[in-house]
Amino acid sequence: MSLRPPSDAREPDFPAWLAGRLAGYLCRDIPEDADFAEYGLDSVAALGLYGDIEEEFGPLIEPTDIWAYPTIRQLARRLELRLPRPGGGDSVRAAFVFTGQGSQHPGMTAGLYLDSAGYRGRLDEAAEAVLPYTGRSMVDLILSGDERVHQTAFAQPALFAVGYALARTLQEAGVEPVAVLGHGIGEFAAAAVAGALTLADAAKLVAVRGAFMQYLPSGGGMLATCATPGELAELTAAEPDVGIGAVNAARATVLSGELGALERLRDRLEADGIACRPLRVTHAFHSPLMEPVLPRFEAVARRLPGGPPRLPYYSTVHGRFTAEPLYAPYWTEQITAPVRFADAARELLAQQVPTHIVEIGPRVVLTPFLRRLGGTDGPVCLPACPGPRSDAVDLAGVCSALDAWPLAGSSASV
Repeated sequence: MSLRPPSDAREPDFPAWLAGRLAGYLCRDIPEDADFAEYGLDSVAALGLYGDIEEEFGPLIEPTDIWAYPTIRQLARRLELRLPRPGGGDSVRAAFVFTGQGSQHPGMTAGLYLDSAGYRGRLDEAAEAVLPYTGRSMVDLILSGDERVHQTAFAQPALFAVGYALARTLQEAGVEPVAVLGHGIGEFAAAAVAGALTLADAAKLVAVRGAFMQYLPSGGGMLATCATPGELAELTAAEPDVGIGAVNAARATVLSGELGALERLRDRLEADGIACRPLRVTHAFHSPLMEPVLPRFEAVARRLPGGPPRLPYYSTVHGRFTAEPLYAPYWTEQITAPVRFADAARELLAQQVPTHIVEIGPRVVLTPFLRRLGGTDGPVCLPACPGPRSDAVDLAGVCSALDAWPLAGSSASV
């Protein structure tokens, strides 16, 4: 008999139901917080469990969710969130998308820091984690409006600290993301929020990454184009020092490489009526020009454990969902790999079906792309910081839209 409840029935007891099914597959009981794999659940049994869930409750999850939520408690919570409820069509399902380098600006989130005790505590926590490597507090850098926030060695740890603090503040207000995705340096905050990296390890990786890149030779840049990767293939083939740095939407491709080659490509594209815009960056990020950084970075990353995400994690290195551990090989590849944002975002939208996407960063960058990818029937896109002067009132508005509690300790609380 199916446990799918009629409209007037109580919800299924998912923990008890899962415990019973798993005991059948594993021939023993397991604790609610124990990892399935540690008790011998293999891929065949996991697919069997997925089939049981599909038969009893319908299409609530994907097979990969068995590994993304690898305990009875986590998987039961996932099923509870996905279970259809009468009149529950307006239930909030928010995904967090973290911005990358280029979104930084002097004084970013300063108003929020001054207004919100919750955000202030989380930014202080993240700034303390990167301080041993930067030699300067990211809080001081932000509050002083220091233009050095654009230098790669400071921009990357500052953006990581802001992204981590914004996400944790929203979580403390009651907004639990159904999935996370990060663009470039934003992947580190996404990984920390998803539990694949500790705050301390993520801070170290981000700080050394930015410092190593800072001292690469100059001469590289990035060019945003209104073209598809296919339209650029022939042009880039003639310029071996330039490649695809990011694909953000159907006709939003970023080229990355040597400045002279980028200028030649810009002239040819504009002659063909394709709009282009140089980005304000110091180097050719996500290109082969980053390769001198790799041995030094990998040597540091190898000493840090990493682990599998505990939330659905959409990788912009692979352009898809991944439940694989995020350790040294992943973060090393990420330095030169193109940012496959459009692919990852499309899969997140299709698999997670969020009602809302929150852009986590100091200003709006990705929201226009997300709206294009989602279409007219897509999720509501909410930037955590809609403008350079964003403060606690703006973030409280985001919490309200997500049916979350007012921000504790904030002047915008009621």
